[in-house]
Amino acid sequence: MPIEAPMTVLLSGADGEFGRRVRSRLDERTGINLSTMVPEEDGGVADVVVHLASGDHDARAFRRQSVTEGAVAMLDRATAAGAAHVVFVSSAMVYGAYPNNPIPLTEEAVLRPDVEFVFARQLATAEALVDQWRRDAPGRTTTVLRPVVTMDATESSTLARALAAGFGQRFGEDDPPAQFVHLDDVVSAVSLGVEQRLDGVFNVAPDGWVAGERVRELRGSGWKLKLPERVSEVWSALRWRFQRGPIPPGLRPYTRSPWLVANDRLKAHGWSPSVTNEQAYVEGTEAKWWTMITPKRRQELSLGAMTLGIAVAAAAGLSLLRRWLRNR
Repeated sequence: MPIEAPMTVLLSGADGEFGRRVRSRLDERTGINLSTMVPEEDGGVADVVVHLASGDHDARAFRRQSVTEGAVAMLDRATAAGAAHVVFVSSAMVYGAYPNNPIPLTEEAVLRPDVEFVFARQLATAEALVDQWRRDAPGRTTTVLRPVVTMDATESSTLARALAAGFGQRFGEDDPPAQFVHLDDVVSAVSLGVEQRLDGVFNVAPDGWVAGERVRELRGSGWKLKLPERVSEVWSALRWRFQRGPIPPGLRPYTRSPWLVANDRLKAHGWSPSVTNEQAYVEGTEAKWWTMITPKRRQELSLGAMTLGIAVAAAAGLSLLRRWLRNR
């Protein structure tokens, strides 16, 4: 939809593919003057501030940055710029994953992020800060977006890949249903939040969800052998440890219990998903598991394989030596 009056939009945390696509999308809209927030520099005057960094788990982990601290800095800049609207990208992980979660979760659901998963807890705190900023001055509005697992062929975070790898992989147990949204659909939700200055919290997800068994089929996983719970726990931990690299503490519950969300509120404002759950999942997981291993884990596995190879060679050599000595 066209913008009625020129709007100055300031992008915060616009590094990476997500930021590039948001910038490209907003550049296409008429009546938007776009600029990027540079740390420790005066961002000037802005009508709208779009904060993308909070949803970027990889960047935050790499820089050892707190989501909460980043949100505080962004809100200070928004205040200094005289902005009246903020678009904040959070995550549906703030709901937490529990067996008793309603299906689906609406935006009114109580936030219960896993206590061991720092990233989700910080996002919930950041959302509260954004809401407080909105209430601190009349005329302010905020769009808080809570996307589910975001996938893309070229830009799926290590967190998203870890979650996608965990869904449909519970050895010997039933798998919970899951949701996957395409990165481009999250970009369109951000654009809508800017253009319409949506006020409130909005889940971002395709229609419906994918059953656990269907996720297993999409992965090409075989049949499941029912195992005792403790044995299943140990096996699961080993698979996580040696196939998917370091997993943030508290992440495993998100692959074991449902946290499915409703998208009715965002759709009521004209947003429509262009990619289904299954399509997003397939596109984001086409690479084989060994291409998803982090460099650190790849190095650890290489060293482990080398050590194992040396041990096997030494054992074989010792066996040959003993046989030779017996035959003398």
